[in-house]
Amino acid sequence: MTRISRMTSRIVLTGLVIATGFAAQAASDDGEGKKMRKERPSFSQLDTDGNGALTKEELQARGKARFETQDTNKDGKLSREELLANAGKRAEKRADKMIERADADGDGMVSMEELTSGKRAERSAKMFERADKDGNGTISEEEFAEMKKHGKGHGKKMRKDKAEN
Repeated sequence: MTRISRMTSRIVLTGLVIATGFAAQAASDDGEGKKMRKERPSFSQLDTDGNGALTKEELQARGKARFETQDTNKDGKLSREELLANAGKRAEKRADKMIERADADGDGMVSMEELTSGKRAERSAKMFERADKDGNGTISEEEFAEMKKHGKGHGKKMRKDKAEN
């Protein structure tokens, strides 16, 4: 494979990986994505009696409060519509954050060029290099499977592996 075709393949693959990652993140409703997730309550917020220790009841109270917030008709159950409404709100916030971070020209939209340039391009190139364990400029099926395995948890495992190497 020529150097130009390898470079072109890397650019296309990098763009696809980035676009797929953003699409998956925008479509997911599991609250993953550290910067896009609501801030977790502090210890002192969870320690409602202020005794310096968390009980099961205090932690369960937090879960109950979140449930009650989502139960908009107050029937004690979460319907599909209630769950989707909450997922839609999270998706809107994720989309807004994505545009805020990636919209280099300020037009309120994100182009493929914006997604594949600057810091994003550097990060994608590093991700590709980490996945390309044998350094041959391509990602084999085994390397892809390893990349997917390490990708769970949004990079925590890959950062740990990088620090160890």
